[in-house]
Amino acid sequence: MTKAEIVAQIAQKTGIEKVAIQATVEEFMSVVKESLAEGENVYLRGFGSFIIKKRAEKTGRNISKNTTIIIPAHNIPSFKPAKTFVNDVKKSVK
Repeated sequence: MTKAEIVAQIAQKTGIEKVAIQATVEEFMSVVKESLAEGENVYLRGFGSFIIKKRAEKTGRNISKNTTIIIPAHNIPSFKPAKTFVNDVKKSVK
């Protein structure tokens, strides 16, 4: 499902114009990205959590040059679904 399909489905169910829904979805994603960039996790009860995972420094290999490189410690965004979300998906699998 694409962002455009999500916007269309929400607009159909709520009767709100697609332009307003599009702006809301864009702003939601912007707020989540900004929060994660500032080091703050986002918790949506019943849906899941957008969290920051810390990766430790490690040694990697560049096999084309046959050299080793140090990959510095860094943070990556991650999504952890809520238990109810996981259970709903498990039940709906056909």
